[in-house]
Amino acid sequence: MSRLIIVSNRVSPPVGEGQANQGGLAVALSSALRETNGIWFGWSGNEIEQFTGQINMARAGGVTSATIDLEPQDIDEYYNGFANRTLWPLFHDRTDLAEFERTFAGGYERVNARFAETMLPLITPDDLVWVHDYHLIPLGSELRQRDVKNRIGFFLHTPWPVARLLLSLPHHRQLVEALFDYDLLGFQCQAWLDSFLEYVRDQFPEAQIDAKGNIRVGGRDVRVVSCPIGIDAKEFIAGANSAEAAKAGQAMLKSLDGRSLIIGVDRLDYSKGLEQRFHGYERLLLDHPDYQETVSLLQIAPPSRADVVSYQDIRKQLDALSGHINGEFATVHWVPLRYVNRGYDRTSLAGMFRIARVGLVTPLRDGMNLVAKEYVAAQDPEDPGVLILSKFAGAAEQMQSALLVNPFSPEELSDALAQALSMPLEERKARWQPLRESVEREDVHCWLRCFLKALSGKGADVISFDEARHQGKNKQDAEHPEGIEARSFA
Repeated sequence: MSRLIIVSNRVSPPVGEGQANQGGLAVALSSALRETNGIWFGWSGNEIEQFTGQINMARAGGVTSATIDLEPQDIDEYYNGFANRTLWPLFHDRTDLAEFERTFAGGYERVNARFAETMLPLITPDDLVWVHDYHLIPLGSELRQRDVKNRIGFFLHTPWPVARLLLSLPHHRQLVEALFDYDLLGFQCQAWLDSFLEYVRDQFPEAQIDAKGNIRVGGRDVRVVSCPIGIDAKEFIAGANSAEAAKAGQAMLKSLDGRSLIIGVDRLDYSKGLEQRFHGYERLLLDHPDYQETVSLLQIAPPSRADVVSYQDIRKQLDALSGHINGEFATVHWVPLRYVNRGYDRTSLAGMFRIARVGLVTPLRDGMNLVAKEYVAAQDPEDPGVLILSKFAGAAEQMQSALLVNPFSPEELSDALAQALSMPLEERKARWQPLRESVEREDVHCWLRCFLKALSGKGADVISFDEARHQGKNKQDAEHPEGIEARSFA
């Protein structure tokens, strides 16, 4: 088996067992790295006065990480700038928030070149290189310019924008041309893959695209696949059934005092539709006054990217809106909206998911959304809750028996909430069962197996996602691996 080198924007140094609450993505990737004696390369998250190119090597639990520190200018232009103030809003259909600064683009190119130059000595001829997410789109091209002949794959965790929106990005063609230097491009769902191919057909009429998604352009063959990421379902279900989760669930039940819980868990981000979600909940209380004092919405939203102005703005808006809703509807015995700006460990969340009558997952645009899958995995088979899911989340393609909604419509959100809260047990079970089966079958290990088989394949005739998910049982690691922080790419 070839050695695997994973490259992502952020990598946390390995830590000892029991010192980190591992997520399913980190578990799966760490397992693959251990099996191949691989390396996880990326930014340490630390700032240095002047870039030196020094690699900080660390190893724990069989996982080797290799990290570099970045200069303040790098962080400002590459990370806070082009990645999070240009590409992130553009890829989430928010061109009104996208900032097109020439210095941002320069910093983005500079840091990708630094990544390539620094990691070059780590690559041996037979290694598979797997690059993750929008921060590092040009990295494959930078490696090719340094004569790297290895098979290199790229996976995009966010949506890919429709062609007419991508055209607003200066040098958009150059960005996409860089993707042609990869051997394999992976997208979360068919919709994002189709958007990418639409752009290629429009802007690269010389490209040859076959029915399987193989692209031949500029003398190179690129394979494009839809390969939706999952959770570590087995691990998450076990956590939801644990004594620690039960304790968290019972504490929440006690505080609810017999009321039904609606739960939302999202990073504080304008793409998650939290403002629209609050308005939908407010509409429920207005249109269905019988739910006043009988339900409670818990929204957990840990802050992120505090240095970016648009994130500061959304926090102010949500602070004001949550105060307005509670001021309008609260009584001395009931607070309708619990809005919490802090994170909770995965086991506690699993316990809260399990007792929640409704899981509210309504992003305006999302690459996948693993919270939807975690909510489903946590449910009691004898008394499952109802998932309300945005039509514009990548997860919607796999989770058709959820209540699918347009998150921009407060009336539609209100109607879905009323339907979910009044849904009889038989229908709740009928909707939940296929969701649970999908979450277990198409888990993070299936995603990993699918992508790596395609990356290591020769030519266009490689394994499809449907084939991968039916190839035997998922290989589960007996140990709970230490090492990389969950969802550390951002």
